[in-house]
Order: sequence, then structure tokens, then C-alpha cells
Amino acid sequence: MFDPQQLLGRLDELGIAHRTVEHPPVFTVEEAKTLRGDLPGHHIKNLFLRNRKEEMWLVVALEDRTIDLKRLGERLGAGKFSFGSPDRLRRHLGVAPGSVTPLAVINDPEHQVRLVLDRGLAVGAGPINAHPLVNSMTTALSLADLLRFFEATGHTPEWLDFPV
Repeated sequence: MFDPQQLLGRLDELGIAHRTVEHPPVFTVEEAKTLRGDLPGHHIKNLFLRNRKEEMWLVVALEDRTIDLKRLGERLGAGKFSFGSPDRLRRHLGVAPGSVTPLAVINDPEHQVRLVLDRGLAVGAGPINAHPLVNSMTTALSLADLLRFFEATGHTPEWLDFPV
């Protein structure tokens, strides 16, 4: 499993421009809004979900989106969703609760987690702000570079219009 420094090193190896700031740990969108400081760009929330067949998804949406898990499961053809356990999260994405991030797909070399992105992330020119595997740091990178990162990890995102 990659740690934050290894992840940032991998971004450098890929030629992906990024800027990382440290801040107190944040566990909710509300905490992030008060503690992150003035970081321009899109801020996100990330849901690690599973269905009854033990299939897993990482859903990345704009932080203020309301997400109905029942409708989301229907839209993705997944059936009923529930949140993945902390143990499952650590095993498949190498992060703890509160640190879920799209950058964690680097820890899913077997591609067991399906990646879903909010189409709203493609609106505007600002960076995407995501935790670099820990919730005490935020890394900003362009959408184009985030997509290059996904390609390098072998994860092809599915785009979805929110709200669902």
C-alpha cells in the first residue's frame, strides 16, 4: 500500500503538477469547510460503497451534493448500496475512514473498486482538491491530471450526472 509521500512521489514521476497543504484532520464536509483554509477549486466528498454481491464502488462528488444511495444503486445497476466497512476500506484502498479519496485507487492494483465521478467536476477550470491518503492534508490537481492519474492506475471512471 502506498503512503502519502509515496503517492506524491508517484504524481511527480507521472509529471502531474500538484500542490499539497497540511491542515488539522477533517472527518466531514462541514469540518473541511471550516479547517481547510482558502483553497480554490472543487472540493469533493467520497463514498466507499458496496452492494450485496460484495462489489465495491468509490463515488466522488462535489461536496455539496445530496446523494440518495437507493437511487444511486439503481442508476449504476448495483442494487442496494451500503457503506463499506473500515476493514474493507483499508484492505481495498489503504485508507482509514475520513481519508477516502479518489487518489486511493493507487492502492487498488487488482481493480476491484469501480470509480464513479460526478460530471460536475468537469465544470469550471479550477483544480480538484483531494486528500493524499490522509485527512490532514489536501492536494490540488487539475481534472486533466487526475484523469491521467486514473489512467496510470488502470481505473477508468464512470461519469454520472448528480443529483441522482
